[in-house]
Amino acid sequence: MDDLINNYLLHTLPDKNIWIKELEDQAKEDNIPIMDQVSMHFVTQIIQIKRPKRILEIGTAIGYSALRMLEASPKSQIVTMERDEVRYKQAIQNIKRLNKEKNIDVIFGDALEKLNELMDTADKFDLIFIDAAKGQYQRFFELSLPLLNSDGLIITDNVLFRGFVANPEATPKRYEKMVEKIIKYNNFLMNHPEFNTSIVPIGDGVALSSKK
Repeated sequence: MDDLINNYLLHTLPDKNIWIKELEDQAKEDNIPIMDQVSMHFVTQIIQIKRPKRILEIGTAIGYSALRMLEASPKSQIVTMERDEVRYKQAIQNIKRLNKEKNIDVIFGDALEKLNELMDTADKFDLIFIDAAKGQYQRFFELSLPLLNSDGLIITDNVLFRGFVANPEATPKRYEKMVEKIIKYNNFLMNHPEFNTSIVPIGDGVALSSKK
């Protein structure tokens, strides 16, 4: 049933610009995980409503989500972090090809280190998007908090991880520890004293956490 709904939603999406399809094809060809199309459309809707001046993204990959977020809010300034050198270079190339380097600053390095460095140099952010190493989600969230404005929003992707968080007994052995950490992270979000969180069951699960 979930696949039927997702396929239905996928077919309701409006036509995309050519560059979006090219990036999706690039990610598929290189086996690089990017946000699924339905979830990405949902996030761009949130961004169009909120119109954040500054966005922080943890996990650039090839620049797909940063470029999609900028498309939704063309005046936004985006800082995004990527620790994989190959993906970092691909993101730089894609962002320059679309002439968006004035709005998107890509930082190369591990977010666990770069977030601390950012606290001393950057203004605060209106929206933070977490889509990197899933086992580190809680740490990313905690390190991001000092960088978030008082009315800010944190969005986290993949919080349902293929449905295994709802049925951990069915989790393949190679994913068991990751699923345990995502379950722990979800509980952390839902019980956080400073945030209200909703988990939206689209794509691989998207969590919206807004400051109380």
